[in-house]
Amino acid sequence: MSVRLAEVTDPAEIEALVPHVWRIFQMVSTGAALGWAVPPSQAEVRELLTTVVEGAAVSEAALLVAYASDDDVVGPAGLDAAPMPLADGTVLAGIGYWRRYARQTHRPHADLERVAVPAGYQGRGIGRAITEGLVASARKAGIEVLTLDARGDNERALALYRTLGFNEYGRLIDFVAVGHLRYDKVLYALDLRRPWPRLEGGRGPR
Repeated sequence: MSVRLAEVTDPAEIEALVPHVWRIFQMVSTGAALGWAVPPSQAEVRELLTTVVEGAAVSEAALLVAYASDDDVVGPAGLDAAPMPLADGTVLAGIGYWRRYARQTHRPHADLERVAVPAGYQGRGIGRAITEGLVASARKAGIEVLTLDARGDNERALALYRTLGFNEYGRLIDFVAVGHLRYDKVLYALDLRRPWPRLEGGRGPR
């Protein structure tokens, strides 16, 4: 399976992406930890993508997507039997973005949000590639500290972030409510004012 990462900067691309991103976010209905209790509508997805891409034009955000060839991939549970191809025959296999903080005193920093890879593409390094790409993008944009929060039961994502040098700086116990269920909210940060530990051959401070 070949995978290509692309940064979305042209607002004209948004409309074509909406149904594909919407399909990815349907993972929420099967328990995916993406910040919603129920999946967003296509209108909500369109508004989100528009906001991020508009921010990208002025170094306030970055949106990264992964396109994959559709070979030997099982369709994600809860969706159609086969992924829906784009016009060029590839499939949207992942998405993620960061946004700069709006609060004036937090303006040097940004938050990494909603890195999502459909079930049929997980375990193939796509989430790692997207996250590494977003870290590189944030560093290039002059972001000083990149933060994120993750649900406490999302062990695969938490392990990935740790290997990329993110450090846990806080945890809110039973803070995330999904129906009657409660999960911890885990807060991570990567200080970009220092060299990225991965570039020095290490795993980052613990």
